[in-house]
Amino acid sequence: MTQNTQCDIGFIGLGVMGKNLVLNLADNGYSIAAFDLDNEKVNAAIEQDKLESQQDTARVIGCSSYTELLSKLKAPHLIVLSVPAGAPVDQVCESLIGAGVQPDDIVIDTGNSLWVDTVAREEKYKNNFILFSSAVSGGEVGARFGPALMPSGSAYAWTRIKPIWEAISAKVDATTGKPIERTQPGEVVNEGEPCTAYIGPAGAGHYVKMVHNGIEYADMQIICEAYQVLRDGLMLSTDEIADIFEQWNNGPLDSYLMEISVDVLRHKIDIDGKQVPVVDVILDKAGQKGTGLWTAMSTLELGTPAPTIAQAVYARSISSMKDIRVKAANLLTGPQVVALTGDEKQEFINNLHDAVYCSKICAYAQGFQLMKQAENEHGWTLDFSSIAKIWRAGCIIRAVFLQSITDAFERDQELENLLLDPYFVEQLNKHQLNWRKAIATISLMGIPTGALSSSLSYFDSMRCNVLPANLLQGQRDYFGAHTFERTDKASGKKYHVEWASADKAIKLV
Repeated sequence: MTQNTQCDIGFIGLGVMGKNLVLNLADNGYSIAAFDLDNEKVNAAIEQDKLESQQDTARVIGCSSYTELLSKLKAPHLIVLSVPAGAPVDQVCESLIGAGVQPDDIVIDTGNSLWVDTVAREEKYKNNFILFSSAVSGGEVGARFGPALMPSGSAYAWTRIKPIWEAISAKVDATTGKPIERTQPGEVVNEGEPCTAYIGPAGAGHYVKMVHNGIEYADMQIICEAYQVLRDGLMLSTDEIADIFEQWNNGPLDSYLMEISVDVLRHKIDIDGKQVPVVDVILDKAGQKGTGLWTAMSTLELGTPAPTIAQAVYARSISSMKDIRVKAANLLTGPQVVALTGDEKQEFINNLHDAVYCSKICAYAQGFQLMKQAENEHGWTLDFSSIAKIWRAGCIIRAVFLQSITDAFERDQELENLLLDPYFVEQLNKHQLNWRKAIATISLMGIPTGALSSSLSYFDSMRCNVLPANLLQGQRDYFGAHTFERTDKASGKKYHVEWASADKAIKLV
């Protein structure tokens, strides 16, 4: 195969995501100069490209150094990084500076960097090159055949990157809002709406991806809680649960996460001549890479409630306490579970469906409200309808449900919370009683459902026009003279009670 020595794009980092992004770029007509510290990964990417392309001209050219990579690129250079977040990003940036990267070259960080690190890096390297960021969602398959891309940074850089990102991203049918599937190497989709759009200044894209992952944590936990309820509360087999999830996936819960849950539950392996569900031999200790935790931390920093997301993070943490849980299980008692039968059983399954659906609405409402608060805090201008559109295909939380969110923000660009949108108001009001019945029954079963239960509490808090924070403010003023406002006086005026005095007079502060 002949080589094109002047490549369109330089690519650094050929791990699982990087290699698949390279092949995706190649499918869409771009030539790539590729480099990785592990030369075997470079060779693997080249060999896979040869196998899939069957072309005379090499689409991927291997490089053995940063200097060689720069020498094989068209100027000004466009370089994509797919390396772990944190120090590795800075190490690559410093290496590129040493290799001679120029101020008008664009370096794109596609990793899961913490958004504040991205802001700091753009400032740090602004005299050396243009640092752009583009969060990627969709996992290995998404990277190969069309991910959701959340770019941010220099508006000028985006004009150069936009046609490339629109080409490689997932696509959605503009009429139906459903993904246009691309599953074969060499296949290109030129129709439909691309699942990418400019998010905003430096850090905005990584922030939006961070919230995406926080919602992903919540969505996964909600499904897992439903699984445990069906397993331990109704004593159903994995195949029976898979059947229920498959049925749910034909309605408003249609999503990638529900789809793969069905596949996970149906998958079996041979153990001692017996077919055993894989899920039954997977240790119940969940891992996490930090983005869900970052989202939960951001909700606390900005004072924006997201209990469903936070509970999903806590659920992973408590799952890691396996040894303690085993000890506690032998000491702590719960209710005697009485299996439901007949119509009662089917009614509960229907109620659980509604609980999952309503909890999902609350999780997304929390995520979008967090982004809205971040927009106000950091002076960004975020297009929430566009963000929902990006997430309709390619990413992990892709779902039919996201079209309804897109519609909500198209109806009202200033929508403060999804729970105020007429469609979601109708959905929650319609299903909230079944939601309550499910949570009440689950509580009597003694099965932990932090995400489902906290979502209901969030819903009830949002619909409650008077919360007990009045007593809380009285407590704070009693022990710390923190003052309070009054319902019968002008807003903003602060009052204090001399609680220790005989008359306990309220005084204007």
